[in-house]
Amino acid sequence: MEQNKTGEKNSLIKVRHLTKYYGKRLAVDNISFDIGKGEIVGLLGPNAAGKSTTMRILTGFMMPTKGDTFIADCNMVSNSLEGRKHIGYMPESVPLYTDMTVRDYLDFFARLRGVPRDRARKRINEVVTLCSLEEYVDTVIGKLSRGYKQRVGLAQAIVHEPEVLILDEPTVGIDPIQVSQTRNLIKELGKEHTILLSTHILPEVTMTCNRVIIIHKGKIVAEDRMENLSAITKGSRRLRVEVKGPTDQIIRRLQRIDGVRKVSKEGNYLMVESPINIDPRGQITETIVKSGWTLLSIDSVEMSLEDIFLQLTTKEENPQ
Repeated sequence: MEQNKTGEKNSLIKVRHLTKYYGKRLAVDNISFDIGKGEIVGLLGPNAAGKSTTMRILTGFMMPTKGDTFIADCNMVSNSLEGRKHIGYMPESVPLYTDMTVRDYLDFFARLRGVPRDRARKRINEVVTLCSLEEYVDTVIGKLSRGYKQRVGLAQAIVHEPEVLILDEPTVGIDPIQVSQTRNLIKELGKEHTILLSTHILPEVTMTCNRVIIIHKGKIVAEDRMENLSAITKGSRRLRVEVKGPTDQIIRRLQRIDGVRKVSKEGNYLMVESPINIDPRGQITETIVKSGWTLLSIDSVEMSLEDIFLQLTTKEENPQ
């Protein structure tokens, strides 16, 4: 096995200065990150952000223009055949052979992955149970629903017991019940595998991942654990204010308070945004009372992943 020169011991996925051009178009722009053993990490970004390109390079499907990627210390540029032994990959469009039964399909992939025949039989039974495919194991794949086809795709990705799972948009196109079941399955798989999960669906990351990498226009714009993510948005503070009075006048008045970046209406509340090091609650209260309006409530609000995502990926288009 070719060893990584960086010296880290616990990272099963390492990306170093990864760059990819398609002709003159820059798809991935000098990104680097590590994913440790046992982590479930979400690679989050809008469409065309560079997520799928990054995953295809990680799996050895394509070569980068510059940079290196390592899977279990195998350099995927110079030694991809060895590295692929450690990867289970589920692309966005799973390449299923629809005229095969589930069992035959998994047996084919087990043999393709070099799983010994006696181990393959036992392993197929294990992944069929794990993916809740017992009822359909002898069903022709073409007759399965989209959700069960996704499960077959996950089953083939883990049949050879890889250390690393790379999943590209695993819940696209399936119904809400199947989405929930797939999320639970991914969390269960995370107990035994290191998982990189690509998606543009925000609840996907919130419900399954313990860390997130946000990519936009080929660059990493944020990387942190879920519980720390709100701190990376330039230290924004959000307040939810309920006031009895003329809404338009109140918004205009609050926007004139020093340190207030933005005031917007959400339902019956006004959302006031300011830097984390400025607490405008006193000034807000004073302004409302002096104006003769009634302050009903004022509360701090944590930024949601959606708020963070939108702030990080739209700041270029909508500069503050």
